[in-house]
Amino acid sequence: MAASIGKWDARLAGPVPHDASYYAKCMLGGVLACGITHAGITPLDVAKCNMQVNPAKYNGLIPSLKLLAKEEGQRGLWKGFGPTFVGYSLQGMFKYGLYEVFKDYYSNLAGEEASVKYKPLIWLAGSASAEVFADLALCPLEMTKVKVQTSQNGTFPTAFGAALKQMSATKAETRYPFGSLVPLWSRQIPYTMAKFFCFEKIVQVFYTHVFTAPKESYSKGTQLGVTFASGYLAGVVCAVVSHPADSLVSLLGKAENKGKSVATIASETGILSLATKGLGTRVIMIGTLTGFQWWIYDTFKASMGLGTTGGK
Repeated sequence: MAASIGKWDARLAGPVPHDASYYAKCMLGGVLACGITHAGITPLDVAKCNMQVNPAKYNGLIPSLKLLAKEEGQRGLWKGFGPTFVGYSLQGMFKYGLYEVFKDYYSNLAGEEASVKYKPLIWLAGSASAEVFADLALCPLEMTKVKVQTSQNGTFPTAFGAALKQMSATKAETRYPFGSLVPLWSRQIPYTMAKFFCFEKIVQVFYTHVFTAPKESYSKGTQLGVTFASGYLAGVVCAVVSHPADSLVSLLGKAENKGKSVATIASETGILSLATKGLGTRVIMIGTLTGFQWWIYDTFKASMGLGTTGGK
């Protein structure tokens, strides 16, 4: 990855050098950004997953939350908190940390002039590459989360350790730990490409057309405001792009679909249903989630003296 002595190096082009310490701090920022936010909206996720796998019973966000609370109590709204927190912490570590690594790597491969000219392609390639590894870490825990959240009350353990043990014991049926990897990649790679590309582009637009002075001249509060707004708008795009694959991941955990292929489930459900069931809830969830993820990530980076992400 290292550039030859005397040649331009993307790792040294920013306000701080991108060394091992920089990448490690970005990984920690990713843990905080994804673990906290995903775990914090567990009730929305529980409602969304149940709306996807049983739309006849769970119809609409508020009615679904009320029904879940009535049938299973407040604990039912927080099912899957453990695997969500751990899984998305690991995913965030690789998603954000490796994005910084791959972005610099592809920039150095392209060279100084081409890396500027083709910056959007570098954003897309870097985010896609990072997500491949992020999903390998997430997949076993995502499968566990979906099984916990969509199983009928009393039919599957809800405690984190017991759920993992049961998933392993029934791996012939559940296809644990990587049975959902392909649909997860199908959901997360386009999602992450959209998330990082749209975020970087919107930040660039803000600092080109709205805040036209040098980025460093604005207060950290203003910079973080740009971060949150850009993240929220990027999240709305992400939700729409990745929703059909997200529906498939949820449907794979449904008992009636045991043993069925992804193609069969998609055909039986229909593309319209895959693309629209639970979409409104997911747009709210992912927009807010993505906005806060970028805000937490950039707040942590700024506190470490690394500056906020993106710019002209």
